[in-house]
Amino acid sequence: MEKKTLGFVLASVGPFFWGSSGTVAQHLFETTNIETLWLVSIRMVVAGALLLIYGALRGVPVGAVFRHAGSAAELVAFSILGMIGTQLTYFMAISAGNAATAAILQSLSPVLIIIFLALRTWSVPSKINVISVVVALLGTVLTITQGDLHSLVLPISAVVWGLLAAVGAAIYTLMPTRQIKTFGATPIVGWSMLIGGAIVFVASRAWQHWPQLDIVGWGEVGFVVVFGTMLAYLFFLQSLEYILPTTASVLGTIEPLSATVLSVIFLGVSFKPLGIIGAALIVSVTLLQFMAARAARFGE
Repeated sequence: MEKKTLGFVLASVGPFFWGSSGTVAQHLFETTNIETLWLVSIRMVVAGALLLIYGALRGVPVGAVFRHAGSAAELVAFSILGMIGTQLTYFMAISAGNAATAAILQSLSPVLIIIFLALRTWSVPSKINVISVVVALLGTVLTITQGDLHSLVLPISAVVWGLLAAVGAAIYTLMPTRQIKTFGATPIVGWSMLIGGAIVFVASRAWQHWPQLDIVGWGEVGFVVVFGTMLAYLFFLQSLEYILPTTASVLGTIEPLSATVLSVIFLGVSFKPLGIIGAALIVSVTLLQFMAARAARFGE
């Protein structure tokens, strides 16, 4: 398989695992006594440990980030604000609503990044960025109302958690860039998952909420941890060795699409036509940003 083709495959399979793990998590929340914080903490701790083991076996210096107090403190901050910020809010959004809308609302993160960068630099956003913001806002309204502006089809808690998941995803994208360039993606993601998961585990006293699951339930937990977390991150990170980050980000739209399709097929989640249009508008923001980046690259 050619390297570019391999990159496309990895960048597609990773987000598919992300999206499908959300659907599996929703099924767990609906059919078992599993606690959201327990699942989040176990998911992060185990996946983080597996990523670090994988990195160490490949000769990656996974402990280098702790050689300096400043980089270690920055890692802990990212673990709390970025990793917990995106993982916890996303699963709370699933628990309060459903996997499809949680993934769709989290996809608003590019819009939040546009707004943040414009405010930080005190600059007027480009025309394509303004269009992206308007499209995303329209898509959000249609998604959470399904076209009926007098009511919400989701509990307000699900909308709030979904929007917080978008904030968390924006922080997750922006905050670790310097550390990833210095120490590599695998150590930073692995340690932040392990540290963040340990914090959630202790803070929520997750050991007191160990679920009573059958073999199917434990199999679903295993899928969320191994496929939906560790392999999803690993595949996506490895894809960046073969394709451009902008291309990988476009393929990342497979996450909300897979979560939506699987939720509709297996969990009976329904969308009205205007709701589907709203979801498509939110997802299309990534495509708009990709086209803008491509145009800038080629000087168009």
